[in-house]
Amino acid sequence: MQSITPALAPLPRILAMLFAAALLALAPAAAANEGALAFPGAQGWAAHTPGGRGGRIIRVTTLDAKGPGSFTEAVEAKGPRIVVFEVGGVIDLGVETVRIDEPFLTIAGQTAPQPGITLIRGGLVIAAHDVVVRHIRVRPGEAGRAKREGPDFDAITTMRGARDVIVDHCSLTWATDENLSASSTRFAGETPEEWLQNASRRITFSNNILAEGLADSVHPKGEHSKGTLIHDHVNDVLIVGNLYAHNMERNPLFKGGARGQVINNLIYNPGQKAVHYNLIAEEWIDRQPYQPGQMVLRGNVMRAGPDTGELAFFMLGGSGDMELYAEDNLVVDRIGEPLPQTGSYTTAPAELIRLRRAPELPFGVEPLPAAQVQDAVIADAGARPWDRDQIDRRIVADVIEARGAIIDSEQEVGGYPDHAETRQAFVEADWDLETMEPLRPLPRGEPLR
Repeated sequence: MQSITPALAPLPRILAMLFAAALLALAPAAAANEGALAFPGAQGWAAHTPGGRGGRIIRVTTLDAKGPGSFTEAVEAKGPRIVVFEVGGVIDLGVETVRIDEPFLTIAGQTAPQPGITLIRGGLVIAAHDVVVRHIRVRPGEAGRAKREGPDFDAITTMRGARDVIVDHCSLTWATDENLSASSTRFAGETPEEWLQNASRRITFSNNILAEGLADSVHPKGEHSKGTLIHDHVNDVLIVGNLYAHNMERNPLFKGGARGQVINNLIYNPGQKAVHYNLIAEEWIDRQPYQPGQMVLRGNVMRAGPDTGELAFFMLGGSGDMELYAEDNLVVDRIGEPLPQTGSYTTAPAELIRLRRAPELPFGVEPLPAAQVQDAVIADAGARPWDRDQIDRRIVADVIEARGAIIDSEQEVGGYPDHAETRQAFVEADWDLETMEPLRPLPRGEPLR
């Protein structure tokens, strides 16, 4: 093999020295960025996504759904970008979805002045890679439509192979489909390996409030109070530290071949099902053989409530096999007596394969004992936990006191929020622009009563 040294010989010595010095100067910066977290405490396979780090700061300056200075204009912009807010209040999406198609985005709801940002009458779709969404509230609701009229909205969902996505510390309620989902193309490619590679993957849903999915509402199928759907073949999903409350089912649901870990979540008042798995045969008719899913359940708490029927913590449905590892999950009825850990709602020959050895924990996860989970989740879940709005405060209080119910309409619990518009300039010097963490204490709301 020819040496590369002679190739440098014709260069003037000073040029070669400068070249070497430049390489040395760049090396520390490259090494420092290699392990950078999206933000302090980021967890899971998506923990190191840059989001919009290093991109331009885009200021949201109006509560209008569209147009100059709007939230929609900011997220639809091209290139790396960090969306900050110089306005607080409610953005009415007008029964439409805001769609993120451009990658390398951070939505920093923590930057908004009190009372923060709430999106109503619509939802948010993430169809891109390297997206971080933090500290916003999305409350779709019925929007004045008739029962089963449609369209239906997830509060937030991923689509079409989205990857390296974090949804952290958001409050997602009153969805007419799921409150928070990882959706995808079911069969993208020819082989099972390609299906996994092309599906949505490397996703973290952390520290969110996912509550009061609407039951008998506008969804064309009828009852549709759902927490979280992890679609077929979606993989490397971490669901950690979330509060699920008053959802009929899907707390969460993994579908055929999906793979992920569900750790340290508090599930209160599920209706028919808490955590479950279901490969639906009619959706796989031309794609035999079925692919096994995998779910790891560690340190979760499920408490029955007024609407909870006869159920087990984890239930296997459908037609496909599922690998399960379960450890330290606390599951009780309304008076604290143990409920079954596993059950089934299928007569198909699906097999529950119990893993004897725990799969490796996702990056950054240090599970709490189940006995500590309720207090930890109550303290930290949802958008702006230092400054919760009245809706989140009510939901949290009802979980603590074993109250509340599965609802059909947001009108049953007071309707959409009506916050007065507030304004405050975004000052870059007050924030760590690498992580969008504040460099000074944020204003705190009133203590929970």
